[in-house]
Amino acid sequence: MDKYMKLALDSAYEGIKNKDGGPFGAVIVKGNEVISIGHNMVIKTNDPTNHAEIVAIRKACEKLKTYDLTGCSIYTTSEPCPMCLSAIIWSNIKEINYGADKETANNIGFRDKDIYDYINGQNSINLNMQQIDSDECKKIFSNYKNIIY
Repeated sequence: MDKYMKLALDSAYEGIKNKDGGPFGAVIVKGNEVISIGHNMVIKTNDPTNHAEIVAIRKACEKLKTYDLTGCSIYTTSEPCPMCLSAIIWSNIKEINYGADKETANNIGFRDKDIYDYINGQNSINLNMQQIDSDECKKIFSNYKNIIY
């Protein structure tokens, strides 16, 4: 077994034992150094965004004092959900190693498929999304661009 996946699994088992959340653990590595380890904390914190990958990314960013995790790899017990995949992409992690696939998570009640369906244009979750006050909101983006660049 891969030593980093073993750490991810151990963390996931710890989270289950502590009733912190689901069967998800994640490890972020840079070179041969473990930067962070996290497990699902959704139940413990009543925070639906506190997935293992997000926990590990937050810890890694705090430890490295950066939001850019270029050069890091992530090991996770499950194929990342759309939210976690987005966070991985935003943090510039380019290597994802995962254990169980999204169908395995779906089979025990996790709803990743609903989100993937929505992204693919199948609004099975019946969201009511509408754009309002676009011109006013676009101004802050223009102001930000002028300040940053």
